[in-house]
Amino acid sequence: MSRPTPLPDQLHTHGTPRWTQLQRVAIVVQYVGTHFHGWQRQPRDRTVQGDIETAIASVLGQAVTLCGAGRTDTGVHAAAQVAHFPAPTMIPAQRWASILNSRLPADIVIRAAARVPDDWHAQFSAQWRRYRYTIYTNPVPNLFIRPFSWHYYHQPLSEGLMQAALAPLLGYHDLTAFQRSGSKRSHACVELQHVECRRREQFVTVELQANGFLYGMVRLLMGILVQVGRGILSVEEFTGLWQNQQRDQVKYAAPASGLCLLRVGYEHFPFPPNIWYDTQPHFCFSPCSPPVAV
Repeated sequence: MSRPTPLPDQLHTHGTPRWTQLQRVAIVVQYVGTHFHGWQRQPRDRTVQGDIETAIASVLGQAVTLCGAGRTDTGVHAAAQVAHFPAPTMIPAQRWASILNSRLPADIVIRAAARVPDDWHAQFSAQWRRYRYTIYTNPVPNLFIRPFSWHYYHQPLSEGLMQAALAPLLGYHDLTAFQRSGSKRSHACVELQHVECRRREQFVTVELQANGFLYGMVRLLMGILVQVGRGILSVEEFTGLWQNQQRDQVKYAAPASGLCLLRVGYEHFPFPPNIWYDTQPHFCFSPCSPPVAV
C-alpha cells in the first residue's frame, strides 16, 4: 500500500467533517476476488464494497454507502466493476482514484474516478453487464493461471458444441434453471444480448452479455455447458433443460476462480475505453520451442 495522498486542509476541523456541497463520484474498480467474500458488504467477512467504503471513510471522517453496478459472488473477479458514492466538492472527483489507491490493499485498484450527474446511478443507469469465464485445458497445472481460470483437462472440450448450445439463449428468456436458491428477484427473466465461446490455444473462454444476471447464473450455466463440450449432453438436451426450467438437473456450479465481471455498459459514461473496455487480458501463451542441446 502506497503513502496516502494529501488532502485539502479544510476538509476537517478538529476532527469534524466540514462539508455541505456534495458531488456524485463514479469509479471504475478492478479486483482479484480470491480473498473476498464477494462484492456486497457483510458484517464479519471481507468484501470489496467493505474495503472501499472503509478507505473512503478514512478520508471523509464518516461512513458513506458505495453503490455498485452489480454484486459478484465469493471468489469472482472484476476487470471493470463500476460504482458511485457521494463526496464533498472540495476534492476534485478525478483525484479520488489516487486517494483511494493509496489506502486500498493490493488486490483492489481504482482505475479512474470522475464526477457524474446526481441522477446517474452505477446500477440503475447500466444497460448491460458482460462476464467472461476462462477454462484452462492444458493437463499441466500453471500456478500463474490458476487464480483466474478453471483447470478443466479431464476430457477434450468442443467449443463448437458449446457455442451451438449458447446460441438459443440469445433474447429474453426465463432462466430459472440457472438461478441459485436464495435470490430475492421477483422473476428469473433475463435478456441475453451476446453469447460467445472461443478457443485460444489451451484456453476456452465464454462471454455472456445481458441486461442483468441471476444469482449464480454464469457458474451454474458453465457447470453444465462443459457437459455439452464433452459430448455427454446434447445441444438439444441443454436447450430443453433451461426452456423447461429444470433446475433440479443443474447440480454443479463451475469454480468461481474462472469468472470475471468484464465490463458494464452505459449510455453516458465519463471514462474513455482504455479505462474500462476489455481490461482483463486474454490468457494466450504460445508454447515456446524447447531449448536445443549444445
